[in-house]
Amino acid sequence: MAKKQTPEYILAVDLGTSGPKTALVSIRGEVIDSAFEPNDLYLLPDGGAEQDPEQWWTTILDSARRVVNRHPALVEKIIGVSCSTQWSGTVAVDPDGRHLANALIWLDSRGSRHVREIIDGWVKVDGYAVNKLIRWLRLTGGAPARSGKDSLAHILFLKSCCPDIYCNTFKFLEPKDYLNMRFTGRFAASYDSITLHWVTDNRDISRIVYDQRLVRMAGIDPDKLPELQRAVDVIGPLKDSVADALGLKRGTPVICGTPDVQAAAIGSGAVADFAAHLYIGTSSWLTCHVPFKKTDMLRGIASLPSAIPGRYFVANEQETAGACLTYLRDNLFFPSDELTTGSAPENVYALFDRMAARVPAGSRGVMFTPWLYGERTPIDDHTVRSGFYNQSLDTTREDLVRAVFEGVALNARWLLSSVEKFVARRLDPIRIIGGGAASDVWCRIFADVFSRTIHQVKDPILANVRGAGLLGALALGRITLPEIAGSVPVEKIYPPDPDHLDLYNERFRLFIEIYRRNKKIYRSLNSG
Repeated sequence: MAKKQTPEYILAVDLGTSGPKTALVSIRGEVIDSAFEPNDLYLLPDGGAEQDPEQWWTTILDSARRVVNRHPALVEKIIGVSCSTQWSGTVAVDPDGRHLANALIWLDSRGSRHVREIIDGWVKVDGYAVNKLIRWLRLTGGAPARSGKDSLAHILFLKSCCPDIYCNTFKFLEPKDYLNMRFTGRFAASYDSITLHWVTDNRDISRIVYDQRLVRMAGIDPDKLPELQRAVDVIGPLKDSVADALGLKRGTPVICGTPDVQAAAIGSGAVADFAAHLYIGTSSWLTCHVPFKKTDMLRGIASLPSAIPGRYFVANEQETAGACLTYLRDNLFFPSDELTTGSAPENVYALFDRMAARVPAGSRGVMFTPWLYGERTPIDDHTVRSGFYNQSLDTTREDLVRAVFEGVALNARWLLSSVEKFVARRLDPIRIIGGGAASDVWCRIFADVFSRTIHQVKDPILANVRGAGLLGALALGRITLPEIAGSVPVEKIYPPDPDHLDLYNERFRLFIEIYRRNKKIYRSLNSG
């Protein structure tokens, strides 16, 4: 008789824009318990987007203690800590690890003009000096985004506009790497988290290093960059003070971990080459793992280092997805002003689902573009903006809600078509995760708009924290990659409705035409 395996767990942290979710995840990917704490987001009129790193840390400790305290019998079986966080953020810290300013997060575009300066040159292609572009593409697989939302752009903004902070910075850390520093005292980044600094040679996926010429091209001090590790490396034990504060064993190992995009891929179960998943949260992405390094500059897509050893993943992101429903709730339906008599009901998203389900496919002709904060892929355009199109006197709030669901899906189809060209194959089925994946009506809309079968992962909102836990188990040798693929169950399958194929094909054509006909207007209105 086979010996029964002793249950073991990872304390997994997923720091999203809205706040951290901390969970106990079994080494087979089961989320035993989780707790969430909200964080504040500061949007500034000049394109700034900031959060307080100390609030991150406090809310992580609070949520972790709640989870651990609810399961005292499991404490001795917690074998590691693994983090996933929002990506493309920057925390400037001093030699003692104290942050010198708020974190600049992935929405912050204030570095745009500084990026344009470093990519400039005599002979240019799409704004990039040819000689610089060739080196970036050959070594990194991509190049600094002109939108100014990459980590490199944040550093350049601080160097130019906050020179005291830049000069006093010991290391610039991604959010995940900042948390790991708080956990262990070690200043380190993973191969995947450092990518959006655009200063690493990624050609050998098993040994990624800083390229000094790229660092010089970027115009940043190499001493301010952290050491590099693999996502599956153990970077150190928990500091005794942190272990005591959390009620964990002293010496508990901390895994280097990975940003949210890569963790979500693992948590979706789509870990095999070309197995695709769609994430719908505040932002959105559609990606898969690939065995090759490649770049499509036209569509802003590249294969970049993943958390899985020896593999790249297709990198892309839509800026706003679920945020569009939040905008609908807070800015249009339930704003805090003289015309609103009450706050939004707690079940507002369930009500949105019911409203959207009552409207026929096509939203009675109303269309919505989801570009509330510019866009990254498949177009890199920070000036593009959102809008409702083709409203009439008969248009209802239900039509607007359905149009938002469909508009996000149409933009994701644009991304899907680009990713399929990139990998040279049809992606079908597609797993769906994130908070938006909990909506049955949205899953149905994605299936119909994509004309692809959608697999709704069980507990889709827990995919990131599940991915962080599974990565920790992989790093500690408790699970294999093929076992991860089979450990994430599918809750429901949505085949596309053939009766909606022609309708959504035409809507997709018009969606792209709206952008093409209006992009000059967006640029004129929003370039100042």
